[in-house]
Amino acid sequence: MNRIIVFAIVSLLLAPSLAAAQEKIKFPVSASSKTLGYSPLWVASKQGFFERQGLDVQLVLVSGADKSIMALVGGSVFVGSGSIDATIGAAEQGADVVATGGVINGLTHMLMGAKKFKTYEDLRGANIGSSGLTSGTAFVLRRMMAAKGLQYPKDYQMINVGPSAQSFLALTANRVDAALIAVPLSSDAAEIGYNIIGRAAEIIPNYQLTEISTRRSWAEKNRPSMVSFMKAMVLAMRWLYDNKEPAITFLAKEMRLKPEHARKGWEYYTEQKIWNPNAEANVEGVRTVIQIMGERNLLKPPLPSPAKYLDHSYVEEALKELGRR
Repeated sequence: MNRIIVFAIVSLLLAPSLAAAQEKIKFPVSASSKTLGYSPLWVASKQGFFERQGLDVQLVLVSGADKSIMALVGGSVFVGSGSIDATIGAAEQGADVVATGGVINGLTHMLMGAKKFKTYEDLRGANIGSSGLTSGTAFVLRRMMAAKGLQYPKDYQMINVGPSAQSFLALTANRVDAALIAVPLSSDAAEIGYNIIGRAAEIIPNYQLTEISTRRSWAEKNRPSMVSFMKAMVLAMRWLYDNKEPAITFLAKEMRLKPEHARKGWEYYTEQKIWNPNAEANVEGVRTVIQIMGERNLLKPPLPSPAKYLDHSYVEEALKELGRR
């Protein structure tokens, strides 16, 4: 009888926690890459910030921003993270998508050249590796080259080799003459003798690279869940800033980086505020993306305001609930 009573008491005590576990909202999220820049998503997942907001987030790696947007538009995921130009392009095609915050709020890329390529002029006639040909860092690369008097495709060729990890491999395997590679892999390339030809941020100081996007109609119908998601992202961003050594250890393990590269990456991203502590997008950076898309004839004049593609109301509500700003 005593055992039955104890079992009953334990069952009653466990019931609320079991119910809470059952009440967690299934919340699929896509990311177009698993790199240092995207790590706030993995911090929010692995450090329990999503769970503490009542969300059962399943992070799905969908290679490429276009595919991530397709998953979002098709309803396979509730939230996507990829290059904001893909979100803008989809919105211009009539898709019900909007950016609600930022993930990578600046450029960390270096244009790295094989050993005989040391200047922009040396790249005349070269093959340059890029992540895509018509979006994201391809826009960045073309503006960098144009600023130095080199026009695509007259003066050089672009080869789609994928994001930084794949670009690094393509460069070191001599498949391309140069490639746009982000911190900290650019440090790897420099250490083994590849040349830093230029830094993207020197030419484009304000640029919104990747964001958090969702469908407007879904987000409004599920506003509490979207606010909870943004709260978790704010907490993840601030954890990265406030916990240097644990953050570096996490980045090295989760992103499979050398400890010294995880440290360099953390220092660069936090010092340059590439991760926004409020998980907001860089409005001026979005304006730059719009301008570049206009130059590429992907947007018609008059060019729209960033407000057309941004809705910070969810993160503003999240910050208010957290009592932080």
